[in-house]
Amino acid sequence: MQYQQGKSRQLQRVIDSIPTTDGGGVKLRRSLGQSGFTRLDPFLMLDEFSSENADDYIAGFPDHPHRGFETVTYMLDGHMLHQDHLGNQGDLKSGGAQWMTAGRGIIHSEIPQQESGRMRGFQLWINLPANEKMKPAGYLDIQPDEIPLAHLANSCSVKVIAGTAVLDGNAVAGPIQGLTTAPLFIDVHLSAYESFSQSIPEGHNAFVYPYEGKVLIGAKAEQRLLEPQSVGVLSEGDVVEISASETPVSFLLLAAKPLLEPIVQYGPFVMNTREEIDQAIADYQNGQLV
Repeated sequence: MQYQQGKSRQLQRVIDSIPTTDGGGVKLRRSLGQSGFTRLDPFLMLDEFSSENADDYIAGFPDHPHRGFETVTYMLDGHMLHQDHLGNQGDLKSGGAQWMTAGRGIIHSEIPQQESGRMRGFQLWINLPANEKMKPAGYLDIQPDEIPLAHLANSCSVKVIAGTAVLDGNAVAGPIQGLTTAPLFIDVHLSAYESFSQSIPEGHNAFVYPYEGKVLIGAKAEQRLLEPQSVGVLSEGDVVEISASETPVSFLLLAAKPLLEPIVQYGPFVMNTREEIDQAIADYQNGQLV
């Protein structure tokens, strides 16, 4: 176990995921983003897709627009192809990720490159500050070997997708750095009866999403159980402690600096005012979104 000093964050709120569909009919579970009341500034949405039935994912996500935020796709199993109007093309394979900044506008697709087998992963939306919503769009294809994998002394492992994690006393930097919201995005695998702790800056919003097994959150005397496929919103503090009981667990831990700005969303457009949303719709209809 890693020992951290500070005020321990506790499990403050639970947001259960719900089944829904998106794109061409891809079946998924949505936790953050079910409504305006289930966001966690600056996180707008978290979807998990997972199926071995090709009918649940084969249609993928055909061409669609975005404006005003960043999308992150992290693949556990499977193969999808990203293409966008900028000419970017990325093969998203098991263990890889893509980080796309929609900015003023991007039109892209994500289409499965398999006809059978398991497709499993996540899509996360992170808001952009008002002064960055209309910046040029950008895309980063992150291959599996570009994501650091740290093996800890207690036989647990951590992948760092964004930000910098302190693991067994060593700073491990992910490929995504320097964003205004300073996101931390890590994927943690814990063996049975093992524990993990991670420092998180005071003032940053943070949550845990277990996708395999139940986790215990908080210091020993105040632990609370979090079921899989649920977002566990954390209280204030500067360190979080997470434990497994009798079975191994896998979970995402995310944290970021809140923007504290108005949010107005219309489908794939996230801006600060209704007028900006109306402009985004008009720009898309007139072929001027990008």
